[in-house]
Amino acid sequence: MEIEDLHTFVEVADAGGVSPAARRLGVSKSIVSRRLVRLEADLGIQLLARTTRGAALTEAGTVFREHAARICTEMDIARETILPAGDLRGLLRIAAPLTFGPTHLAPVLAELALRHPLLHVHTRYTDRFVDILAEGFDCAIRVGYLSDSNLIARRVAPLHGKLVASPDYVRVHGAPETPEQLLAHQALMQGTESWRFTDGDRTITVHPQGRFKADNGVALAAAAVAGLGIAVLPDFLVEEHLASGALVAVMTNYPAPAGGIHVVRPPGQHPARKIRVLTELLIAHFR
Repeated sequence: MEIEDLHTFVEVADAGGVSPAARRLGVSKSIVSRRLVRLEADLGIQLLARTTRGAALTEAGTVFREHAARICTEMDIARETILPAGDLRGLLRIAAPLTFGPTHLAPVLAELALRHPLLHVHTRYTDRFVDILAEGFDCAIRVGYLSDSNLIARRVAPLHGKLVASPDYVRVHGAPETPEQLLAHQALMQGTESWRFTDGDRTITVHPQGRFKADNGVALAAAAVAGLGIAVLPDFLVEEHLASGALVAVMTNYPAPAGGIHVVRPPGQHPARKIRVLTELLIAHFR
């Protein structure tokens, strides 16, 4: 029984089909199918029921998947233990934000690949919330405030932001001076999020309303410059606009609490060394 067959089976089980598993593994569908056939022949039992929609685990497959996943994890740990110090290999799949990633994270990921020529680094840049467990990522880099989850997070750097608007918007609509007054203004948001502000040791939460929403920070900054409303945006997105006068900071007596840049990974006692190395590189970079 080959370890790559076990790993492939776990990927197919988690991805729900041969095609998505092949994309995750970076191999052809025929290779994935051949490994599955070989594993089922070795075991003498059917693990997956092929359907037009993908592949579903049989009862035996459901039981075997848990054992196979543990074996793959232990093998990864064993391989890392015996590798020469600093040497990484295999595949590292990362989900990163589109707004922040290509400009601020890509240089760090390139440095990781340069230092470890046997490591394959695959990054997906998207501002969509990625379910790293369901979509087969080793980790994700997330910016801002983390929601509650069973994932394990490591903060690598703080991230500060401001409440901003264009001078034209302020001239026409005025500027809020308190969080309560903010409710009378047009908010530029990603969705239905709440905004938090600090007043000394106290945190004030408001639920703003607005007609313009976007899942990308650059788009929200552009909307603020155009005078559509007020936005809470990280400093890296508004520095140039503030310097040019296209945006001004408002309600400065109630600053937004600092967010962070985080590496999140699936739960488990032993994080893969490739994730630890990535985390250390990010910490050093942002320090």
